[in-house]
Amino acid sequence: MFLKDSQTGDLVEVLDPKEMFNPASPTMKVRYQAGEDLGDPVEVEKTRLEFPSGEPLPKCWVDMHYRVKF
Repeated sequence: MFLKDSQTGDLVEVLDPKEMFNPASPTMKVRYQAGEDLGDPVEVEKTRLEFPSGEPLPKCWVDMHYRVKF
């Protein structure tokens, strides 16, 4: 699956979808797809990523307390 880095606009390949769906994990490993060579896997914060269309990631993927109302 591919997402977009909201700060640079580069596409990133998600290396472990389980990390992406886990709201307890604030970061996940991705590989940047900018340029001809594949980048090395790096860990980035989920809040920095969005779908290629510009939509943010679902709240249930990034916030473990998304159902709690204070």
